[in-house]
Amino acid sequence: MFAAASVPTQPRGPARLTRLRVLLVEDDEGDAFLVEELLREQDAAIQLTVARTLRDARDQMGEVDCILLDLGLPDAQGIDGLRRVLAAAPGTAVCVLTGQQDAHIGITAVAEGAQDYLVKGQVDGALLERSVQYAVERKYAEENARRLREVELRQAESARLERGLLPQPLMTTDRLAVHTFYRPGRYEALLGGDFFDVVQTSPELVHVMIGDVSGHDVDGAALGVELRVAWRALTLAGVAPEQTLTAMEQVLCSERSHPSTFATMAVLRIDLAAARASCWLAGHPPPLLLSGGRAVPVEVPYGLLLGVGDAPRERADVELPEDWSLLLYTDGLVEGRLGDSPDRLGDEGLVGLCATRLGRGDTMERLPASLVESAETLNGGPLADDVAIVLLSKEPNS
Repeated sequence: MFAAASVPTQPRGPARLTRLRVLLVEDDEGDAFLVEELLREQDAAIQLTVARTLRDARDQMGEVDCILLDLGLPDAQGIDGLRRVLAAAPGTAVCVLTGQQDAHIGITAVAEGAQDYLVKGQVDGALLERSVQYAVERKYAEENARRLREVELRQAESARLERGLLPQPLMTTDRLAVHTFYRPGRYEALLGGDFFDVVQTSPELVHVMIGDVSGHDVDGAALGVELRVAWRALTLAGVAPEQTLTAMEQVLCSERSHPSTFATMAVLRIDLAAARASCWLAGHPPPLLLSGGRAVPVEVPYGLLLGVGDAPRERADVELPEDWSLLLYTDGLVEGRLGDSPDRLGDEGLVGLCATRLGRGDTMERLPASLVESAETLNGGPLADDVAIVLLSKEPNS
């Protein structure tokens, strides 16, 4: 039995703003009554509910802050009963009740996952209230530590994947400047499915790629890494872009975790000596050619998405003016809303934004970030989808 109830002699602390919800699972009516009396005489800020068996308590376990669990129930005995409670209510604090002859079980219970234990016959109202409060606070601390650890693990995983998605350009020429931008959707996201790469294969040839895997999870990001690595390897090996896209289709279909997963890609091959760019699209928005303060989409057929069937992707060639820049981007940049309107920014809206930002004197280095800022302003907040941008600019006097 519990210690006899007594009137507390210590002054009461300030009233709590909230009352802790406690579920007592106790089949002995006398013990249950004493718990109620101890808390009542202590004027504890606790709302107590009593269940006689584990079966009766099951539906209430997730709705309380703490469970006071007797280890000698008709349908649950000892540590086995505790394990069942922990499995049924993993987010709830648990304080076990043991008899005097079984005090050692309390230590085992804490090792199993309980936050505290009380020995019947050695408990007064103040100790009971304090143990419940401490058990709840310990559970909060444990849950916060667990969540923090999960966030740290996700961040570390994201950092590894993003290094694969967003590599350093592999270039030696000083005739071309490369500026990149990347942000996962809604700021708090840790992973994105967008990827890009820039590779120089000869003094005169530079290859650029940008892509977007459907979905925003670890599987999508990992698949994006595989596609980017495969593209770089094939490009460095001298495989033609048309054949490379065919290989990308094969990689995606063999490595995706779900048959509905697809990806888009835009591929550019820039001949610096000839001042010409060749472009291939696989369901991706076309690059923008920037020159003289204007932005013009490169005219090239969209081509078939990767993952929905192999098909030839048509090539388009564009002559590059003296002051050229090429902007490649993923569709997250243009899918934001225009204020309260249901309309989206779209590719045409991005063309206008480019002209506006260039007219205000934005440098090429600054342009990718300023375009995202303008799109977010029009959207009224962060963009929902991931955004990746690659901007290549001919260096003056080169």
